[in-house]
Amino acid sequence: MSENQITGRVHSLQSLGTVDGPGIRFVVFMQGCNLRCKCCHNPDTWAVDEGVEYTASQLVQKAERYREYFGPDGGITVSGGEPLLQAEFVYELFSLCKDKGINTCLDTSGSVLSDKVEKLLSVTDRVLLDIKYTDDLLYRENAGCDMDVVLKFLSRLNSLKIPTTLRQVIIPGLNDNDGNIDAINKIVSANPCVDKVELLPFKKICQVKYDSMGIEFPFSHIPEPDPEVINNLKEKLCF
Repeated sequence: MSENQITGRVHSLQSLGTVDGPGIRFVVFMQGCNLRCKCCHNPDTWAVDEGVEYTASQLVQKAERYREYFGPDGGITVSGGEPLLQAEFVYELFSLCKDKGINTCLDTSGSVLSDKVEKLLSVTDRVLLDIKYTDDLLYRENAGCDMDVVLKFLSRLNSLKIPTTLRQVIIPGLNDNDGNIDAINKIVSANPCVDKVELLPFKKICQVKYDSMGIEFPFSHIPEPDPEVINNLKEKLCF
């Protein structure tokens, strides 16, 4: 199979995303994830053998329909699931976007680093990196990977000078504390590529998905955070 015939498994598309990177963006949610985060909003993206198959050129054609809305900052964002599981496909997609002058953004957990991922990063304009916790035990218990893997990925982004937004979902009783924010600030200080940090409130609207799939939502017992707590934590960030 020649390179231009590579297909990727896509869970869904969003035409005018406003929370998936700078500006207005065409968002591609890839199918398949290697993590099992207990706060996951999209358990329907986990299975690697589901989704709709697209070629990179098909997705670029769809994205170009909305180009007039992108403005100077918008573009295409590939999210998941975990897009790094399909790094070869996303590389082809981003390469086509670069040829057409479309800004590229990768939304990832940073849990995979390989030669194919390195190649993908060469055509990535920005990364949205999910730092789920700042404690390795919490990472392994509640996400299914080691924190060191993610920090190594971030270190590579820093070496490549790829502008990076750190994101973290704030979960009551787990990471809604000053110690977590202090750790985030240290991570940011050590990695100048990070130019933005977003703290996102834990939400339970995904409960209906778990119910429909007949599986347990592990964090169903945890309340959503008080908005004032989120605001107080944001004020303690180094930005």
